[in-house]
Parts: sequence; C-alpha cells; structure tokens
Amino acid sequence: MRRLAFVGLLLTLSACLQPTGTRSDPPGTEFDCCEGDILLLLDSSGSITTYEFSRLLGFLTDLLRPFLLGRGQVRVGMVLVGTEPQMEFSFDAYNSQNALQEALLRTQQLRGDTNTEAALLLAQRLLRRPPGHIYPPRVLLWLTDGVKPGNVDGPMAVLRQEGVSVLAVSTGQGNYQVLHGAVSPPTEAHLYFIDIDDIGIITEDLREAIIELIRVERLQVRDVTTHSALLQWRPVLVGGLGHYELRYSSDTEERRLTLQAEQSWTELTDLQPDTRYTAWLTPHTPLQRRNTLTTSFSTLTEVLSPVSVTVSESGVDRVHVSWTPLQPSRVLRYLVEFGPIPRGDVRAVTLTGRESSTLLTQLQPHTQYLITVTAVHSSGQQRAMSVRACTQEVLPGLVDLQLTPVGSDSVKVDWRGHSEAAGLRGYWVRWETGEHSSLSPPSSRYLPAQSLSTVLTHLSPATRVCVSPVYRTARGEGLCCTAHTLTAAAAPWG
Repeated sequence: MRRLAFVGLLLTLSACLQPTGTRSDPPGTEFDCCEGDILLLLDSSGSITTYEFSRLLGFLTDLLRPFLLGRGQVRVGMVLVGTEPQMEFSFDAYNSQNALQEALLRTQQLRGDTNTEAALLLAQRLLRRPPGHIYPPRVLLWLTDGVKPGNVDGPMAVLRQEGVSVLAVSTGQGNYQVLHGAVSPPTEAHLYFIDIDDIGIITEDLREAIIELIRVERLQVRDVTTHSALLQWRPVLVGGLGHYELRYSSDTEERRLTLQAEQSWTELTDLQPDTRYTAWLTPHTPLQRRNTLTTSFSTLTEVLSPVSVTVSESGVDRVHVSWTPLQPSRVLRYLVEFGPIPRGDVRAVTLTGRESSTLLTQLQPHTQYLITVTAVHSSGQQRAMSVRACTQEVLPGLVDLQLTPVGSDSVKVDWRGHSEAAGLRGYWVRWETGEHSSLSPPSSRYLPAQSLSTVLTHLSPATRVCVSPVYRTARGEGLCCTAHTLTAAAAPWG
C-alpha cells in the first residue's frame, strides 16, 4: 500500500508541474492504429457522488477521443454498475467521436447498490465470441471507487480465460488484493489508483496501455516484382498533422522518404531482383514520435525474356514463331535468326521490344530449321533461346478428276493422282447430298491408295464432288467438280 501511495504522490506532483491544457497530441488528432472492442464497466452506484460520476465521464471522453470508431476500427460499449446492471450502449451504437462523446456526457447515474458481480455476468455475454474464429482484441476497462466490489474474482477469471484483457481504475482506497487479482498482467500498466481530482494525469498512460492491447500493425507488402513493391499501411495519424518517415534497405543500400500524413501507401521502385529488403515506417506528430512499423520482403528473381519459344502454323515454306514473356520496358529489340539443319545460310529478322511473334517465310519445304530468338535488354544483357521446327513436305496434288452420269441420281467418279508419290495413304472423297445441299452436312468417303474411282448415288442435281490425296503427314491439293447430266469440268480444291 505504501508503494501505491508513493505513486499517487508522484502523479500529483507531475500534475502540478504540467502546464494547464497541455496535451501529448494536438486537438483533432485521431489514431488509426487500432482495432478492437472496449467495454467500459462504470461504477454508477450510490457510493459514487454526483461530482465523481461527472469527473469519470469527462475522463472517459478524453481517454477515448483520439480513436477512430466503427467496425474495423475501435468499438466502444458501456455497462453501468448498480443494483441491476444496465447496458448503456452496445459496441455498434456509435461510429463517430461526436456521437460517442455526446452519449458519454448524457449518461445518467443509476445509484443503488454496487452489484459488480451481476454487471460482470452481463459483460461476459457482451464480450463472448464463438470459438473457431479469430476476432479483434477485447478489453474490459473497470472504473470503480473500490467500495464493496463484491465477489469479482470468478467472473474476472472467466473473462481473462476467454482472452479478454482487464484493466482497472480505482478512485478510492479499494482493496488492492481484489483489484490486483482482477486485472491482466502486467499490473503496473493495467491497474491505477488515483484521486478523482487528479484522474486526468493517468489519461495518457492508460490510453497507451489500451493501444498496446489493440494495436494493429498494418504495414504490409503487396505486388512484389523483381524491381518494385507496394507498401500499404494503416495510417497512424489522420487530419493532415505530422508526417511519415520511410526507410528501407538491403545489404548494399539504404534509402529514405518523407511522406505526407494523408498517405496510406507508396510504391518502392528501382529495387534489385532476388534481394531481401526491410522497411521501417515511423509516424511523426508535432509533439511526439510514435512507434515504428516494420516489415521485410524479398523481390522476385529476375526472369529475362525469352523464357519460352513456340512454333506454330507450320507450312511448306513458312513457320510462325512466338515467345514469352513480353517485356517492352526492359527489352530494346529481339533478333530472330533461322537456318536449315545441318547446314545452310542463316537469315535474321530484327523486331522491336514490343513484338512477341513473327512469320518466317521463303523456307525450304520438308526441312528442319534451327530458330534462335535473342532478346537485347536495356541493361546490356542478352538472353537467347533456340527451338527446332520443320516445314511441311511438298505433297503432290490430284492430276485429274472426271464425273460420269450413270443414272438419274448417280455418277461415277474417276481421278488420277501421283500413285508413285512417297507416303500416299489414300484418297478423301467429299460431296453434298439432298435437295437443300446448303443446309445438309457434306458426306465423305475414304478410299485406299489403289482406288482410282467410285460411284456416288442418290445425288441431287448440281452436287459438288471433291477428291484429294491423303499422305502420311497431311492432305494434298485436291480437285472439285459439279455433277451434271454431262461430264463436268474439274476445278482445283485444297
């Protein structure tokens, strides 16, 4: 008890030395530092005088004024202690400081008995959360004169077991052992004995204790690339007061930035790839330097284009080549070199850094080519990747096609191809049938290489018939003609 009295003496002395109206934070400064639920357990019984009750309400308005309120910020509720406890307002009742301040100042005293135990049971219900989820921190702030608090040990223990942090302020000569057992450790930061006339002295210390319990570290890193990263933070100050000092460094360099109080993000650029960085964000107010937020991140390993090269749309004398990724901000130009394997003239095509494909033409048929794509980067580095591609062989087409009527709706189809051509597998015959051929799907027939004719029946007038040779690798150029009562002339069909 002597130690507590000595603390009270120091607090009283500091009050005498502190200039009137001095605040650690300028008026209007709000903290966007925290997220959590604060439940005020205010002694409103008859043992509290009207003057003391008014002073406690004024103390609470000063204590809570700097916090931003609402979901995702700080929520405040209040339970009054009397003969029957009363929930003065719930956590979601007020989302602005003006509304909360007005609600506190118009609170009416209950008087009656000091039934703290019943009030704590109500507090348990308000602070209880379903298991299995992560919730913002919860704080119970008990303000009492310490007179006959009742059996509070059990209910307080339940609250602490459920993760609620308990703080207490006593304005009288209450039972130290009861209050000491009620609060959460550390006791020196969470338990205050103070005369009602000097209660304003503990405002800053108590607020800092609450902030330590519900502080949310919001310095986060997003969108990390090889050379940049986006830093986002939950601003500690709003209202245009003060500034932020940002410092970030690697093993080889350190940089500093000064940012405005309204800012909540900044992009770090010109970083080195595959490098570990640490960033420190320090908020500065006109009168006080606040806690520094810190985070670390690693930039991505640099990927130099091209990473992949793909060949498509291969033809007899051409191939289409493409590459990824496209890096126009870092690649000056691409050089595409190609030549036949195993030997032959090598040709080259130069493209801008914004292009990711090209069509190589005038190639030799049925030939394997080595294609190399080289990216010339603005840093002076060069990266190359090679692939092999084959042009298609020249496939002989159909030489002749004849249609001979053999009935009112039938024709005999005769053709002549290059039977000696290597890789010939057969012939593909395709024709239109039915009265409305444009609406009917075409019919087709595959015949072996030794077949040079076939008969088609149930044909409509002016049926179009096409025949093409089929080789091991692809289909050759065919011919088409229209069936009439007389022999039809052939037309090319590919």
